[in-house]
Amino acid sequence: MSQPVQEVIKKQGDALDIHDIRALVHSETRAVDQLILKRLSSDVALIDELGRYIISSGGKRLRPLLVLLAARACGYHGQDHIELAAVIEFIHTATLLHDDVVDASNLRRGNQTANAIWGNEAAVLVGDFLYSRAFEMMVSVGNMRVMDILSTTTNTIAEGEVLQLLNCHDPDTTETLYRDVIRFKTAKLFEASSQLGAVLGGQPDSIEQAMGRYGMHLGTAFQLIDDALDYGSSSENIGKNIGDDLAEGKPTLPLIYAMRKGTPAQVKAIRKAIENGGLDNIDQVQEAIESTHAIAYTAQSAQHEADLAIEALAEIPAGPYKEALYGLVDFSVNRSY
Repeated sequence: MSQPVQEVIKKQGDALDIHDIRALVHSETRAVDQLILKRLSSDVALIDELGRYIISSGGKRLRPLLVLLAARACGYHGQDHIELAAVIEFIHTATLLHDDVVDASNLRRGNQTANAIWGNEAAVLVGDFLYSRAFEMMVSVGNMRVMDILSTTTNTIAEGEVLQLLNCHDPDTTETLYRDVIRFKTAKLFEASSQLGAVLGGQPDSIEQAMGRYGMHLGTAFQLIDDALDYGSSSENIGKNIGDDLAEGKPTLPLIYAMRKGTPAQVKAIRKAIENGGLDNIDQVQEAIESTHAIAYTAQSAQHEADLAIEALAEIPAGPYKEALYGLVDFSVNRSY
C-alpha cells in the first residue's frame, strides 16, 4: 500500500472542520436540497427515478456549498445563491452521468452507477435533461454575468472531457496535459462556484477574479488528492474501486511521476498498464508508485494549490464565512474519501 496521502499534507492552522462548515449554512443547504428535488420533477417517470437516484446517492456537495459560502463571504443577503447552488449541482451531476458512460464505470460513491442500472442511453439523456434544466434555472436569476460564467464553464468542462478522452491509454501524456484536464474538467466548476458568489455580492472585478482563483486552486487541489487516493486509500473510503483510473487507462499524476522517476522495468510496466487498461499489472504499478514516492509528490502538489487558494482570499473581509472557505481548503487536501 502506498504512503497515506494525509501523512504528507499539512493542516491549515485551526481551520473549521467540514461539519462546522456545513452547520454554518445548514438552513440554506436544506433549501438547496428541497429546490433540487422540486426542479427534478418531470412528467417522464424515468427522469424522476434516475435523477433522484443519482442526486440522493451521496456525494460531498462541495460545489453548491461553495456557492453558498462564497456569496455570504462577499456580502450577499438575498436568495439567488440558493438557485445557483442547485444549478451548480445539476451541472456537476450531469457531468457525472456522462463521465460514467464514457468510462464504463459501474461504481460511484459506493453505489451502482446510473448507467449500470438503467443503461447508457438513459444515463446520457437524463444528463442532458439536467443540463437543460440548469440553464432554465440560471435564466431565472436574471443576471447576464451569471449566464456568461456558467455558459463558459459548461463549454470548458466539455473540452476537458474530450481532452481526457484523448489522453486515455497514452503513456506519453505529460504533467502539463494532465493539469490541463484538471483545470478544464474539475477546477472550472469550482472556479465558477466561487466567482458566482462575488457576482451576487456585487463585488468589483478584482474580488470576482480573486474568488475565481480561489475556486480554481481549490478544485485543482481536490482533484489531485482524488487521483492520489486512487492508489493510497481503500474502496470503502473513496466509494470506488482502487485502481479505477488505471483500469480505464487514465495517466494521472501518480503514474506520470512514477514513470519519470522509476526504473526502466517500472516504466515499462506502467506504460503497458496505461496502454492496455485493466488491472493485470496493478501490483507492479503500486510498487513503482511506492518506491518513487509518487503519492507524496502528488499530495505536495495539492498542498501547493491549497496554499495558492488561501492566498487568493487575502482581500476578502474577515468573518465566519471566510474561515469556512479556509476550512474547505483544509478538508479538500486532508480527506480520506
